[in-house]
Amino acid sequence: MAKNKNIRKRIFDIIQIGNRGDLPSLSFDIFITVAILLNLAATIAQTFEECEGIMPLLNVIETVTVIIFTIEYILRIVTADYLYPKRSPVWARISFLFSFFGLVDLFTILPFFLPFFMPYGAVAFRVFRVVRIFRLFKINTQFDAFNVIINVLKEKKNQIFSSFTMILILTIASSLCMYGAEHEAQPELFKNAFSGIWWSVSTLLTVGYGDLYPVTTLGRIMAIVISFLGVGMVAIPTGIISAGFVEQYSKMKTLATSEEVHDMHFVVSDLNGRHDWIGKAVKDIVLPPEVMVVAIYRDGVMLIPNGDSVLENGDRLILGAHFYEAEDDQITLSEIIIKSENPWANKMVKDLDIRRKDLIVRIRRKGKNIVPNGDTKILSGDVLLMISGKKES
Repeated sequence: MAKNKNIRKRIFDIIQIGNRGDLPSLSFDIFITVAILLNLAATIAQTFEECEGIMPLLNVIETVTVIIFTIEYILRIVTADYLYPKRSPVWARISFLFSFFGLVDLFTILPFFLPFFMPYGAVAFRVFRVVRIFRLFKINTQFDAFNVIINVLKEKKNQIFSSFTMILILTIASSLCMYGAEHEAQPELFKNAFSGIWWSVSTLLTVGYGDLYPVTTLGRIMAIVISFLGVGMVAIPTGIISAGFVEQYSKMKTLATSEEVHDMHFVVSDLNGRHDWIGKAVKDIVLPPEVMVVAIYRDGVMLIPNGDSVLENGDRLILGAHFYEAEDDQITLSEIIIKSENPWANKMVKDLDIRRKDLIVRIRRKGKNIVPNGDTKILSGDVLLMISGKKES
């Protein structure tokens, strides 16, 4: 029983997206990404008459990739209790089935299998194949550049909602105004207060469609005013999103060009392999009184934990701590990023010109932690964790 549980846990770790430190997991991410792109390419190519000669090959690609998606879908259902550790196994699987990606995975494979059971509706089922494009969102989660878009929309969601509310109000108001101005002249087109909704939307968001337009002088004057207002209304959410991108990239640039030495009140700890904290709630782990779990970085998302938050394999913990102070001593923790021009680059630890009370306790290199000794060579790109005692007078 325990062996089966360990196997399921390992499968879950592999099929989860974003665990770059695990070679099988990274390989699976690349494999499933290639399968998604091949499936979409085959689906698009099947709509071209010029591809009639390679249709058997396209059908094979679609069949193989759908089988891969089906196996992945089954594995995600089987391991859903690790995705929702706070829920019972049954409810965890139900939660996955009705989640966004659960439904996307289901509708990805349904168009392939439904015609076997309901052949008369085969043409209608092909419409669901468009859902496969949403699997590209899984690719997006592996690239920070795509995540910038999501972060901007999340940060500016209130302003964007307000601007779209204004557009909705203006659309209804312009429809009512146009009904009052055009109903008598065009009763067959402006039958009621909502007959002008199509005209309002096409005028506010574009330059008009041409099938519905005012013919009275008052209606045309109102159309001019509404068109100008529409330009302004559409510019508001565009400006909000543009400002969000500028702010986001400014933050990224600030982080990239920050100082080389950073005083820190925190420690970063990665939970990998058989760490004792994996599967435990935050309230159940033993920490010194001065230390607390400030944040959890999981699958590219920063989470603010509470006592009931369960730690998972692959989590990166941000542990906050106060400086230790005593009467005759003071210890500070610093993180030093070694750049190519740093005088410590390409030197051994024993050859470094550091104070007697300074100690390099850890070197982070390409995602791995190294406990240094005197013969350890410092390389460009290394991140040194250094403990410093009180400065000598």
